[in-house]
Amino acid sequence: MRLASALVLCLCFAGPLQAAPICGDPDTPCETATGSYHIALPEGPGPYPVLVFLHGHGGRGGPMVAGETAREATARGYAYIAPNGLVRPGRDRPSWNFHPDFPGQRDEAAFLHEVMQDAAARFDVDPKRSLLAGFSIGGSLASYIACATPKAFSAYAPVSGSFWRPHPTGCAGAVRLLHTHGWRDEVVPLEGRVIRQVAGRDFAQGDVFHAMSLWRAANGCEAHRADWFETVDGFMRRAWTRCAPGAALQFALFDGGHGVPKGWSTLALDWFEALAGPNQ
Repeated sequence: MRLASALVLCLCFAGPLQAAPICGDPDTPCETATGSYHIALPEGPGPYPVLVFLHGHGGRGGPMVAGETAREATARGYAYIAPNGLVRPGRDRPSWNFHPDFPGQRDEAAFLHEVMQDAAARFDVDPKRSLLAGFSIGGSLASYIACATPKAFSAYAPVSGSFWRPHPTGCAGAVRLLHTHGWRDEVVPLEGRVIRQVAGRDFAQGDVFHAMSLWRAANGCEAHRADWFETVDGFMRRAWTRCAPGAALQFALFDGGHGVPKGWSTLALDWFEALAGPNQ
């Protein structure tokens, strides 16, 4: 009895047990087999729709889950996932292996699939309600994944980043995509630019208008000219509506430079929620 009483006293004064740290916050990434990611969750039970956002060159996922876009997404009931790019040998800032002609350390499409599977198991996110977005080079990676594997995510929303030269000759199938770009972008101009030469070849950004023609072809759109136009909340938007069943294509310009414009998350999530049914 004395031993039992002593044990009770010890437990009473020991205080509550400390919960094991949960990964995903700005300081504690969730590790997967080939990388890591951060996540912000909304209140309430899942399964949650998810916005996956790829950082630009030199960015990191940690600060992003505490940012404005993450707060707006979680307020609308979305999980917000910010994966981490890798640091290339000889470099000191993370980036993405996005260009098919310059393979890198990791298959990024396979890594993002890995992230989605891990987040579904840990946090009850719903891969069938998934929007892949990205800024700058992150937007380029989102574009290439949309082109090569249109059904990997439910929809795509690249910002200030698109294909590089040489442009793809075609895409695997119809896609649901919203491309947003600054009219005065000088880092990734709408017409693209040469960055440097690699192995005697130009490493050059592509032409966003040509990218839109590739998306129209992939979606089987009936006309080059857009079917719908709107200017509201600082965005000049156009959409192609006479396309293949299940396809969706919209282009939004804003009067600004290289960045994610104010109001983008509302624009993108409103567009995503208006789409009919899953694309998987």
